[in-house]
Amino acid sequence: MKGRSVVITGLGTVNPTGNSVEESWKNICEGHIGIGPITSYDTSDMKVKYAGEVKDFHPEKRIDKREIRHIDRFSQFALYSAAEALEMAGLASLSGDDAKRAGVIVSSGIGGLNIIAGEQMKGTEKGFDRVSPFFIPMAIANMAAARIAIAHGLKGMCSCPVTACAGGTNAVGDAFHRIRDGYEDIMVCGGTEACIGKLGIGGFTSMKALSEADSPEKACIPFDRDRSGFVMGEGCGILVLEERSHAEKRGAEILGEVVGYGANCDAYHITAPDPEGRGAVDCMKQAIADAGIEPKDIDYINAHGTSTKLNDVGETKAIHEVFGEEAFNIPVSSTKSMTGHLLGGAGGVEAVFSVLALKDGFIPPTVGLHNPDPECDLDYVPNTGRKTVLHYALSNSLGFGGHNACLVFKKA
Repeated sequence: MKGRSVVITGLGTVNPTGNSVEESWKNICEGHIGIGPITSYDTSDMKVKYAGEVKDFHPEKRIDKREIRHIDRFSQFALYSAAEALEMAGLASLSGDDAKRAGVIVSSGIGGLNIIAGEQMKGTEKGFDRVSPFFIPMAIANMAAARIAIAHGLKGMCSCPVTACAGGTNAVGDAFHRIRDGYEDIMVCGGTEACIGKLGIGGFTSMKALSEADSPEKACIPFDRDRSGFVMGEGCGILVLEERSHAEKRGAEILGEVVGYGANCDAYHITAPDPEGRGAVDCMKQAIADAGIEPKDIDYINAHGTSTKLNDVGETKAIHEVFGEEAFNIPVSSTKSMTGHLLGGAGGVEAVFSVLALKDGFIPPTVGLHNPDPECDLDYVPNTGRKTVLHYALSNSLGFGGHNACLVFKKA
């Protein structure tokens, strides 16, 4: 669909592979796994021992020290990443009409799950009138977006799509359409999550979704025949989107362009994807059509690639359906093999990686893929990244409830 051109002028991230764009992208390109033994609680009585935790995170570097204890971890990640992205964009402070035409759309799939668990225990022990007065504003999923808006005075639309593992991609896509259709000139968008804790891990373990592997190298291995479930990750990915002429007028560096967005639903099952990938097929086609290009123009696919039996096969089938014989020639990789699955934060982080892949002409690898599943027969860029010329990248997110979201990015 024709409309205003939307460019990317800032990126920010905190994730298991690094606490900045530069650190994380370097580790992703080199194939370093950010998954390790869980350190935030004692796992001795639990089946799952590994997760993608954010390490050595010091929020006080970018967030007012007095406020930190009243901000849940998922919102801390979002504030930290947004500050990096806005600084990169040269938009750390806005006022007047600029502020009124700058908005925030940041997803979280679950919000403050650990504060919910902790305050529930406190209420049971001491009485529920004794829970923290900050409990509700720490727990609710929209607070990451609201905190970013408050911190930077952004007075345009402020929203939080809650669409499970597709949320971060929906946030970027919705922000793209807001600018393209003329509602805002600047949008801060992406996804964030921080629910590595006994309740979150236990819930996914009981539904047989998580890997119970005994080493980080075996825990998250998308498209491998020995994969056994996904690995929980945490973190955030934020993009600053801007209307092209607005960015050009102020001399901003353009990192890439958002050109296409698709969103739909399998309408099939509460957790399982359509085994034939029909929803994913239609969603990818939507995004490519929205970009005004042909499937053959896509040079790289950042796959949802969760390392679960159903997702990897269904997504592979969907890629075959959309791209036909050309599917064998398109590199596909899952950066979740290094970060784990950040749920509502996944689409934001993977959007950051997709933009950087185009900018640097480098395809990140799928780490740990040594024994490909016969039903997963594409070029998954196993274990070692690849330098090449890229023009368009497609990023897929496929969530519980059948939520699908896809983005098409174009090289600057």
